[in-house]
Amino acid sequence: MIRSCFSVVLAAVLAVLLAACGGGGGGDGAGGKTEVVVWHGYADAQGENFTALIDQYNREHPDVNVTQLVTNSDLVLQKVLTAVRGGTPPDVAYMFGSWSPNIAEIPQVVDMKDHVSQTGWDWDDFYPAERAAATVGDKVIGVPALVDNLAIVYNKTLFADAGVAPPTREWTWDDFRSAAAKLTDPAEGRYGFAIPADASEDTVWHYLPMLWEAGGDILNSDNTKAVFNSEAGARSLTTLQQMAVTDKSLYLDTTNSNGSKLMNSGKVAMMVTGPWDLSTFTDIDYGVQILPTYAGSDGGHQTISGPDNWVTFDNGDARRQAAVDFVKWITAPEQVKTTSLATGDLPTRSSVGHDRAFVDELDKKMPGTGVFVENLANVQKARPTVEQYPAISEALGQAVVSVMLGESEPAQALDAAAATADAALAEK
Repeated sequence: MIRSCFSVVLAAVLAVLLAACGGGGGGDGAGGKTEVVVWHGYADAQGENFTALIDQYNREHPDVNVTQLVTNSDLVLQKVLTAVRGGTPPDVAYMFGSWSPNIAEIPQVVDMKDHVSQTGWDWDDFYPAERAAATVGDKVIGVPALVDNLAIVYNKTLFADAGVAPPTREWTWDDFRSAAAKLTDPAEGRYGFAIPADASEDTVWHYLPMLWEAGGDILNSDNTKAVFNSEAGARSLTTLQQMAVTDKSLYLDTTNSNGSKLMNSGKVAMMVTGPWDLSTFTDIDYGVQILPTYAGSDGGHQTISGPDNWVTFDNGDARRQAAVDFVKWITAPEQVKTTSLATGDLPTRSSVGHDRAFVDELDKKMPGTGVFVENLANVQKARPTVEQYPAISEALGQAVVSVMLGESEPAQALDAAAATADAALAEK
């Protein structure tokens, strides 16, 4: 799902003394088996599936003993840094893709570049945005563990009652705005559209596909200067301004906690969200469609993805190789299929995503998921893997919210955010 824990900065975390976390280090385990310790935050269906896969791996690899430590995913970076300082890092950890610049600075992290280029990995089978999120400079700091994206989820009943045609793949943002206005009913307390408006990375996530579709970008090609304060940036932010301020068709979820509830209760007709929300819409008949685009723009239909990674740590030759082998196995197409069907997570490999029978089966388990799988082809860009991204995101999120609240104009707000971003980038 979308993650907003971008305030974790490597230097700051290293300065904090936390209680030491066990799990890594050491040599062979009982019976001479090579130990591989995996840290992750999986629970419920994800946890059950991962436990079953570990059991399968251990049966098929009798010389290795993979064990797991379940921890809060939001805190893994802090715990890893503390464990590294204590000489006891895990062998493998599930880590957010937004942390990639921080992870790249940890000496004990295994650079996977040479590994994933070898026969059997099929590195190019992972979606481009996943590979981009795992790459920092000339390092590959991990292997994709999870992928998602954003699309329109809409209430079919509300559309029918209002006499509004449902979203199509040809929709523009003008079409979206027009539909949102028609679906808004102040007397009923109903809005056409809801968006996270807490100025967090979640807010930025919803704005970035619009920026890209309008032909803009976040930073320049060498990541030294903000360029979101462009004509494309103003055009895309004006769309949100028009819906929020002019049409009053946009519900601003300032707590970032009410959107899906209002959608499920029929008070919101459309959300831009990810596959993780589908299981919450138990009380409505919903549909899923890809995001609109801008008429006359070369940006086309785009979306955003938040890939996370399996990161491997060096605990000596034997454990390092065993950990790399486990990551190769757990991310292979067969295990990707198993995981997706068991959890509803999108497949991380394009070969699996293009398997029509698999997608149909996945969509049958959770209607609408198939559109999200197909939408992975619209993930054309990734957020820049720079350490200053948290500061950039914070400035951009505040700009977007200030415009939606009617407190500033798009160009003015984006110029101010760009100045803050440039200052952060200059501190490199």
